[in-house]
Amino acid sequence: MASALCSPYHHHQQHHHGSYNYRRLRASPASHARPRSGTGGPSGLNTTTYLYCHTMSTGRGGPVLCSSVEASKSKQGPDHLLILVHGIMASPSDWTYGEAVLKKRLGDNFFIYASSSNIYSKTFEGIDVAGRRLAKEVLDVVQKRTGLRKISIIAHSLGGLFARYAISILYSLQEKETGGGASVMPSTGGSEIPRRTSGLGAIAGLEPINFITLATPHLGVRGKNQLPFLQGLSILEKLAAPLAPFIVGRTGAQLFLTDGEPSKPPLLLLMTSDHEDKKFISALAAFKNRTLYANVSYDHMVGWKTSSIRRELDLIKPLHRSLDGYKHIVNVEYCSPVLSDGPHFPLRAARAKEAAQSTPNMENTDEYHQMMEEEMIRGLQRVGWKKVDVNFHASLWPYSAHNNIHVKNEWLHNAGAGVIAHVADSIKQTCLHANL
Repeated sequence: MASALCSPYHHHQQHHHGSYNYRRLRASPASHARPRSGTGGPSGLNTTTYLYCHTMSTGRGGPVLCSSVEASKSKQGPDHLLILVHGIMASPSDWTYGEAVLKKRLGDNFFIYASSSNIYSKTFEGIDVAGRRLAKEVLDVVQKRTGLRKISIIAHSLGGLFARYAISILYSLQEKETGGGASVMPSTGGSEIPRRTSGLGAIAGLEPINFITLATPHLGVRGKNQLPFLQGLSILEKLAAPLAPFIVGRTGAQLFLTDGEPSKPPLLLLMTSDHEDKKFISALAAFKNRTLYANVSYDHMVGWKTSSIRRELDLIKPLHRSLDGYKHIVNVEYCSPVLSDGPHFPLRAARAKEAAQSTPNMENTDEYHQMMEEEMIRGLQRVGWKKVDVNFHASLWPYSAHNNIHVKNEWLHNAGAGVIAHVADSIKQTCLHANL
């Protein structure tokens, strides 16, 4: 199966920080990707979204607004909702540092909200359960805040999967049009929330801008080095799948792709397509930008392949030199959408799933995982992704990479400060580009 076509960005101007370093993955034939559709960031399935991202000043200072137009808007209150989602066995306090930096760099036009609906052991109750809770929480925030027009999401680790499930609930493609070009969608309380965008699709009635994940296991944690603390040892990986539900509940079964009946696809496969009333892939496509931050090594919880949605053959030797101005970020690239008829769960996959559940030997497990991994990649690469590789090899505590990447604790994990700065500046650049 051909890999997604990955290419570097093209810069229209130079900044004082210098230029980025880029690499190209093995590319699929040009026929697999649609041609460029302009310099903007149109949403939608199988449409090429090229985001031109320039290096920004990383100097600290007062709030930076996108333009004089945005400055006038800020007097009326923020219009851009930024949701922060934590990972497994965590809480909103994980975002204390990140939230402070984002507020300082993005300015008053953003209302930043750290989710609290899935704290600690609630993360064990299932990706679907946590996703529904997150969706309700977002709707509650939107109801209580007037003036919001846009929405972006930043999620760490397992929170990225919660966020993907939540946006499938919050996404609406065809609301009824009402007077003034607005439309409505039901809220959790039975009333109606005005829809505030007329684009391809809204998320909670708002225009979706950025969907960003940091070290999220998009392909699950089953397979070689997908759960790195198992050290790639076959005996440990064999034991992990049946034990996971006893340790981390339904979420564990879903991450290891053993959830549900043998005849039915696992949840993570369903989440790579539009399935029944859940528009998983359409919801992702509605965002103007989708970005993956992935640790290339030293992450004991989430492997490079699953967090960057790559095949094994795409994992080349990690770069070590940081990009100018952003310590530990070693590579940025864009993978354009690849045309596909989407993921499938054929009869042989059902048989392999049953074998993996009933007789979890390495042969059965590997066959099932390989099929599911390929199908999940096929589904997720139907939308374009910006992929940002992070390497903490030179940090004082590199094995804290999973917590470093979002600076869980300012004193213990501040090696990730450059990552948070890059996230903030990328969002700010999106805002600038939209107002040109």
